Amino acid sequence: MITTREVTYDIDGLTMVAHLALPHGEGPWPAVIIGHDGIGLNDFQRRRADRLAERGYAALAMDYHGGRYFSGNPEAMLARVLPLIADPDRMLAIGHAALDVLLAVPGVDPDRLGALGYGAGGSIVLELARAGVPFRAVAVVHPGLPTTRPADWTDTTATFLLCTGSEDPICTPDQVLAFTQVLQEAGVDWRVHVYGGAKHAFWAAPANPDGTPTGGTTHVTPTVPGVGYHPAHTARAWRAVLDLFDETIGARGSPAV
Repeated sequence: MITTREVTYDIDGLTMVAHLALPHGEGPWPAVIIGHDGIGLNDFQRRRADRLAERGYAALAMDYHGGRYFSGNPEAMLARVLPLIADPDRMLAIGHAALDVLLAVPGVDPDRLGALGYGAGGSIVLELARAGVPFRAVAVVHPGLPTTRPADWTDTTATFLLCTGSEDPICTPDQVLAFTQVLQEAGVDWRVHVYGGAKHAFWAAPANPDGTPTGGTTHVTPTVPGVGYHPAHTARAWRAVLDLFDETIGARGSPAV
């Protein structure tokens, strides 16, 4: 049995509404901070936190939109996200606020810390790692990748996993390879999974305007170009994330997809 609850905190001029999931017992637990993609915190990321809690991790799915969810409104989403990812200091402040909430939870083991980020949430956790947060694992799925130098990563403590689709126009395989070349020169432990035929946000199942799933693979509400659902690769990427966390910060329980 796990425990879940909403956690609110103030940052970036907004009241954020995060989702906290905790394992049964008193800990100490390895902990994972989760960053949602640009559309906002939704049930997919909340379930990622819940599944991690079932495996013995304390997990906080952060919020960086102040409770807003931009389904079907890509223009409003981009107006919020593009200035954010262009401002590393702002991303750091938002990420640190969420991380402080997670680390303040009784039973969290600060020496076994991981991060998982999707899209712009991946950009946030990468900025945290670059700034010296002592993650032991960082998994990012179709993130916005920063322009960096090897010197930015020489002090990192994390093993990195980057997942992207071969047809993603926003986080392309070429961009991933350029970024990982920087990690390689910095002596970082890294791995990449490129999923054939997958587009951007390949984990996002299409939904009707009321939020209910369509049951299909084609989006019926407006999205940014290059988005497409791929259920097989969604499951494969999640298994890769679990493998990374199991290897680096430890887990208990059974797999859940």
